[in-house]
Amino acid sequence: MKALVIQPAFGLENLAVAERPAPTPGPGQVLVRVRAASLNFRDLLLAKGQYNPKLQFPRVLGSDAAGEVVAVGPGVTRFKADDRVMNCFMPDWEDGPITDAVAKSTFGSDRDGVFAEFVALDERAVVTIPAHLTFEEAATLPCAAVTAWNALTAAETAPGTTVLLQGTGGVSIFALQLAHALGARALITSSSDEKLARAAALGAAAGVNYRTNPDWDKWARQQTGGAGADLVVEVGGAGTLERSVKAVKTGGHVALIGVLAGMGPFNPIAVLMKAVRLQGVFVGSRAMFEQMNRVITAKQIRPVIDRVFPFAEAPAAFKYMESGAHFGKVVMSV
Repeated sequence: MKALVIQPAFGLENLAVAERPAPTPGPGQVLVRVRAASLNFRDLLLAKGQYNPKLQFPRVLGSDAAGEVVAVGPGVTRFKADDRVMNCFMPDWEDGPITDAVAKSTFGSDRDGVFAEFVALDERAVVTIPAHLTFEEAATLPCAAVTAWNALTAAETAPGTTVLLQGTGGVSIFALQLAHALGARALITSSSDEKLARAAALGAAAGVNYRTNPDWDKWARQQTGGAGADLVVEVGGAGTLERSVKAVKTGGHVALIGVLAGMGPFNPIAVLMKAVRLQGVFVGSRAMFEQMNRVITAKQIRPVIDRVFPFAEAPAAFKYMESGAHFGKVVMSV
């Protein structure tokens, strides 16, 4: 079978679609024919050596895939052949709080990933695709969507709350769609007026271009009558965290998800003085995934896909994501 492998060193130039032995399902496992896979910023960091410097080569990359079950191993009870399924980001995290053990079970980093024509998965690490979604749409859910859902629900997002989102990448667009589905008011930032218009069409109540208005924290407070947002979904990291803490209300919640703006120092005094809850969000459990899928089904939410690349052009998909031109998710058709 074909798989996207990085070897013998970090760097996008070392990505290649290569032949690998096809897996067979063991006890409690299902064999999935992958039909589509999606990229996350994490995949880019992994390939460039900025996520897991101890990555073992060769490594099959990828944490997000969707396809159909083609065979099941002994003892499988939850799935059968022809079921349409997606993998979970952390195969060992079924429910409950995150632990060190489950956090070290991620696809594409701690173990070979799912950017391949076939993958053998423990049935506990698999969920059913909502009936209204295509394989390409379903492949976008395991990391970005579950991360957004975890951030929103941990902050008790509900009607009457305001959520501030940064940019228009995968996590932020999912957070916009899901916040809207939960009845919350969503504010969003972007460097592109065109992308802000597209976000408004998805339900954003207001948006600001941070290139022309770099004081987006002040703008967010103005949009909330001076109080600040109930939740800020922080994808920038240290480069934007200070403004996020200024933009959130006293006693509010900042969900720290990404590091798109890079590393750097951060003064925590405002977290203290405003009693801000600053919480890291590392995707979510299978139970969260299934809970989110019920909302996606009930509200008939369709993921936003920017572009679909053939699997043979996987390295080009990585370079496109690196450009930052996308709105929503970048997908590969396998």
